[in-house]
Amino acid sequence: MGQHIYEGCTGKILRVNLSDHTTSIETTGESLCRNYIGGAGFVSYFLWKELEQRISSLSPFNKLIFATGPLTGIPIPGGGRHCVGAKSPLSEGIAKSESGGFWGTELKRTGFDAIIIEGKAEKPVYLWLHNGEVHIRDASHLWGKNTKETLQAIKAELGENRIRVAAIGPGGENKVRFACIITDLCYVNGRGGLGSVMGSKNLKAIAVRGDKAPQISNLEAFKNLKKSFLVNFQKNKFLNDLHEFGTGFKMEEFEATGNLPVRNFRDGIFPGFKKIDSQAIKNSIRVRMDSCFSCPVRCRKTVQFDEPYSVDLAYGGPEYETLAAIGSNCGIDNLKAIAKGHELCNAYSLDTISVGGVIAWAMECFENGLLTIKDTDGIELRFGNDEAMLKMIELIARREGIGDLLAEGTARASQKVGKGASELAMQVKCVELGMHEPRFKPGLGLGYMVNPHGADHCCNLHDDKYLDRQQIEELKPFGIFDPVPLDDISPLKVKLFKAVHLKRIIFDSLVLCQFLPYTYEQVADLLKVVTGCDMDLMELSKAAERILTTARLFNIREGLTSASDTLPMRFFEGKRDGPLADKPLDRGKMEKAKMIYYSLMGWDERTGIPPPEKPEDLSIM
Repeated sequence: MGQHIYEGCTGKILRVNLSDHTTSIETTGESLCRNYIGGAGFVSYFLWKELEQRISSLSPFNKLIFATGPLTGIPIPGGGRHCVGAKSPLSEGIAKSESGGFWGTELKRTGFDAIIIEGKAEKPVYLWLHNGEVHIRDASHLWGKNTKETLQAIKAELGENRIRVAAIGPGGENKVRFACIITDLCYVNGRGGLGSVMGSKNLKAIAVRGDKAPQISNLEAFKNLKKSFLVNFQKNKFLNDLHEFGTGFKMEEFEATGNLPVRNFRDGIFPGFKKIDSQAIKNSIRVRMDSCFSCPVRCRKTVQFDEPYSVDLAYGGPEYETLAAIGSNCGIDNLKAIAKGHELCNAYSLDTISVGGVIAWAMECFENGLLTIKDTDGIELRFGNDEAMLKMIELIARREGIGDLLAEGTARASQKVGKGASELAMQVKCVELGMHEPRFKPGLGLGYMVNPHGADHCCNLHDDKYLDRQQIEELKPFGIFDPVPLDDISPLKVKLFKAVHLKRIIFDSLVLCQFLPYTYEQVADLLKVVTGCDMDLMELSKAAERILTTARLFNIREGLTSASDTLPMRFFEGKRDGPLADKPLDRGKMEKAKMIYYSLMGWDERTGIPPPEKPEDLSIM
């Protein structure tokens, strides 16, 4: 790939072939780093370049990619993240998911920017990376253990308490299609089923420990820049609220506006939010707030209690997506049951968003008679039944009883059930929706439709954030000068969506936390002082467009089409009650917005297929 030139990165990518237990190291070069940056960009590039067409996502031919970015491990707020990607067992298209914590920083310190996992081990193994050394170790004794048991066993075996571990539990081992990867028990690469890809390769965990801190090109300029960020962040109300409460502090506002998903996105009123929001957590079960690497915000909850369940603080605590997914979306307002569900998902390595989505779907199917008490082995699978929710998590992780059906995700499960069950499946590209309402935020709905990774709420536009001029200011180079109304889905909103989507992809490639309010200009300045690479706004946005187009090309090659970019029919109807009862999305307007987005990206406006000249223009080979 050529000689690596940037500070902040190691310039090395580790390849591990589990089929023959071989490893090799490749160096990155200017072309790869400038064109694809890192993180999500590396995932798009390597999957597009190296995967055989139409291979099964759970076959040895899939590749699992762990990638840092040029800002990973740099001591700045939000700089402790990493990205994981593969062909998705849910969508059979591209999957990528970011996580915070400390694992990505530790991987960088071992001497590698990324790991590409190929093949399948004959028996369970785990990887041990230590200061450039790579060991493939037997994990037969770890198979079947939950993530905490795995972490403790690996630390004891290696005699090193400061290692960081990315692992799967029984959910990943049993190839639940929405299994995730858990790092250090409480940080999660959640979306797209990446934990099941790890399980399909008989890879139980990756343990990392290193002492090689990334170098900074201009240390003095970096210190000055960081100081200015910290001063500004201290004045930021959103970050202060995150520190005080963690995510979920806006649940009252969400319920009042209709943005809170209730009973499978069907209903609009849920007074029980007061029992499960971040204030309730702080007042009852919260132990402390914890942080990711070098981040002063400290927005991660840690909870613990003993009655009526025992919940271990090692697993952290439920964030907003979990509170909504297995809370309001399942009609449940029992906070301790939700916290227990969160713990079980982290122990078993299950994505809480998809868990909540598939259980809510099953509850509505049960109440509509599409699933019977015989199908559920006697469990009253009704909205509000917290014990049923907890039982479903156990069954899904083990693929027992109805859990085997639900482990396939809502799209596949609904096809097996038939009888109109697909109309109740809240998914796009077979990936369950994040816990935000597209009838309230139509730009977000467009993002759910066209995002190559499925219904991703993070790499997306949240319409209500761009209603004041301060947020719009940095988007002037994209021709956006005024706030866009919340319910608007005109060409101007599509233009806004594209600009924000490109920024999200840049963050996911750097890899930088989306919560931190860095502007485009600040990101470019950071990249320059850390790496010595001078990439301005236009080059960064061009790289993001390249990454998205590469992902689009991959999905098209794997059989996804414009028809895959479609919201569930439920969103073209009003909710049964609440503020959005008479505010359905307009299907014709959403389809028109999709075509406008395709056109803005330089793709065919009807099919979404990039014409031959587009990859050439973006230097996609």
